[in-house]
Amino acid sequence: MAEFLSMGGYASFVWTAYGTSAAALVWLAVSSRKQLKETNEAVEAARARRRGDS
Repeated sequence: MAEFLSMGGYASFVWTAYGTSAAALVWLAVSSRKQLKETNEAVEAARARRRGDS
């Protein structure tokens, strides 16, 4: 197990790459969710205006 975790002496590079990739995926998920929420709110506001105009 220790040999796997040390990655043949390249652990600092490998685990940094894994950490950076994981952080990027989390950031992407959070920002996508935020953008989806904002888009849904804008669509609902447009629908409400349209119903009010009719």
